[in-house]
Amino acid sequence: MTQTPFRPIGIDHVVIRARDIDRMLAFYCEALGCELERGPLASGLIQLRAGTALIDLVDVNGRTGKLGGAAPGAEGHNMDHLCVGVRPFDEARLREHFEAHGATVIDSGVNYGAEGDGPFLYLKDPEGNGLELKGPPLN
Repeated sequence: MTQTPFRPIGIDHVVIRARDIDRMLAFYCEALGCELERGPLASGLIQLRAGTALIDLVDVNGRTGKLGGAAPGAEGHNMDHLCVGVRPFDEARLREHFEAHGATVIDSGVNYGAEGDGPFLYLKDPEGNGLELKGPPLN
């Protein structure tokens, strides 16, 4: 394996192209609890604070969004999923909360993540993007 001259320290940001920017902004702020950090900018970018990282939303009809080609839909998405660590992790309360905000819960259980094995809840946001909520490590 090649030795790199740096060490990754974490996710800085993820960019999600959105068909309905207002609905996605409401979901990520109201359901996930992100806070608006900047935007909307002239490029169409809206930046949301998610702990130490950012979730950027880009309107597919804006200058930056058009660079990504066709809008996400049933046959193609912008990403597989985004995983966000959450505390506390109470699966029943998380399910109830996100379903009330229009999310579709797909799966739950225990899997491996950055902190080790821990509980997860996998769902789809209002535009069908995968969102995984990861709880604390079991060890």
